[in-house]
Amino acid sequence: MSVFNHDVVIVGAGLAGLRAAVEAAEYCDVAVISKLHPLRSHSGAAQGGICAALGNEEEDYPLWHAFDTVKGADYLGDQDAIEIMCNDAPRAIIEMEHFGVPFSRTKEGKIAQRPFGGHTRNFGEAAVRRACYAADRTGHVCLHTLYEQCIKRKVRFYNEYQVLDLCETDGVVCGVVTYNIRTGDINVFNSKAVMFATGGFGRAYKTTSNAHANTGDGLAIAMQHGVPLEDMEFVQFHPTGLYRLGILVTEGARGEGGVLRNQSGERFMERYAPTVKDLAPRDMISRSMYLEVREGRGVGKQKDYINLDLTHLTLKQIETKLPEISTFAKIYLGVDPSKNPIPVQPTCHYAMGGIPTNIEGKVVYNEKNDVKVGFWAAGEAACVSVHGANRLGTNSLLDLIVFGRRAGKDIVKFVQETKGKMPLQKDADKKVRTKLDRILSRTQGESVGKIREDLQQMMMDKVGVFRTEELLSEACRDIKKLRERAKNAVVQDKGKEFNTDLLDAVELEFMIDYSATVIEGAYHRKESRGAHAREDYPTRNDGEYMKHTLCLVHEDGSSELSFKPVNMKLAEQDWEHKDKFKPKERKY
Repeated sequence: MSVFNHDVVIVGAGLAGLRAAVEAAEYCDVAVISKLHPLRSHSGAAQGGICAALGNEEEDYPLWHAFDTVKGADYLGDQDAIEIMCNDAPRAIIEMEHFGVPFSRTKEGKIAQRPFGGHTRNFGEAAVRRACYAADRTGHVCLHTLYEQCIKRKVRFYNEYQVLDLCETDGVVCGVVTYNIRTGDINVFNSKAVMFATGGFGRAYKTTSNAHANTGDGLAIAMQHGVPLEDMEFVQFHPTGLYRLGILVTEGARGEGGVLRNQSGERFMERYAPTVKDLAPRDMISRSMYLEVREGRGVGKQKDYINLDLTHLTLKQIETKLPEISTFAKIYLGVDPSKNPIPVQPTCHYAMGGIPTNIEGKVVYNEKNDVKVGFWAAGEAACVSVHGANRLGTNSLLDLIVFGRRAGKDIVKFVQETKGKMPLQKDADKKVRTKLDRILSRTQGESVGKIREDLQQMMMDKVGVFRTEELLSEACRDIKKLRERAKNAVVQDKGKEFNTDLLDAVELEFMIDYSATVIEGAYHRKESRGAHAREDYPTRNDGEYMKHTLCLVHEDGSSELSFKPVNMKLAEQDWEHKDKFKPKERKY
């Protein structure tokens, strides 16, 4: 076993991890660990944009952005964190431009901006241009730019290393245990600070826009060390995934004028959100699409999808502002979006919940927000709760760079105050070795793929866009059976080098662990709020459920549920507009 020593270990090489690395590398020895090459990180799949109230094309202010985010979150977002993010957004965008991000431009040479769902001017008056973009490849260019900045600052990358456990000594996190995918060796990284930026968990669902690597490893590992996961019941389904495939068609397509139509060609969102129509928040549009299909107004032979109509846009608009989705539609569905509508259906896209953190990225482990020393998290893996019950489009990339940077700054402060090496626990790798040996020793049992497929189908059918107590009760029973089946899963490959069969088995156990928290949270939240839609409890219940869910699932499958209050005060209280931020019925 090799032991690597660094001041800081960052797990995950998406935008949150890279932005933290850029910040910390000026002062510390930083290592970034990724189970794939950094430029294959899922942040690169983000298409539509990253928002900031720059006001380049229309009057706009960070306070309007904060209002939209609070309202979009169905009032479950922590308002202090939201205000910090929205106030920092203009600075963050200019900084990314100076790092080298090639944003699309206006005729005057300013950063171009377009409308996006739920983003409005003057506290909901009308849609506003707030999404800064680079055609429909915004995440891709941001990822490449931050990777270049990391190389410039001599950040050390360990690619194709899968993190399987945290190292912890006397309650203090002091490193990670990894599996070298190329060699099959177990290695330990000793550090003063560990940050998880391991991304989302969309692969727990059958139809998803998420990459195959998005198996939520960091969430399960944190939970194994006593950190409950926050607000896991809130899983966002993006309205426009390619039919049957789930590959994302950016919301920017609707920002550029695309329209959703049912079988009769009706622009049905005018009935559900008369003010903003096709630019309503994602949770509302996904539910509206499902209702159209359920009531027999879907498109196609089976009437099971909706059309996204771009045919009224010019060919130049599509080729310059939406080139990637045009290519996707042609390759995967044989549809030319300039001539025919694109068949779409909701696809599992984003996790609002995750590892609970404070506004500096420190991981907290209870309702009192006590800090897990030496441990930070940022990005989709984390829940600082700027997204609450539903994330607005383009707020994800902003979340990554704002709180990635804040975590990086806080890590530097901690490292500079911590003298000497952190003591490494004895036999730090023993638990991981025992686990891998147990999996490899099995010679008979079910395939990992079959169990994973059943998990994904169950989550899709019973913990999807619409939920009921009956379905969630069934899901509670199903997840226990899946846990038992996973204990007997067998891998065919017994080798060491590039044993993806073995890693699939490890990831399956992680997926079952955090999927149980999604089910538990959804079962106990007897209301509808944001992306959590209970058909048996169709209204929001602020009296009982204006609170964050914390769920801890133990090794034996038993769960522990607790709650903590939502922060309903802006970081810098705006007394003139404070009434705007009080919970009210969410209409668009």
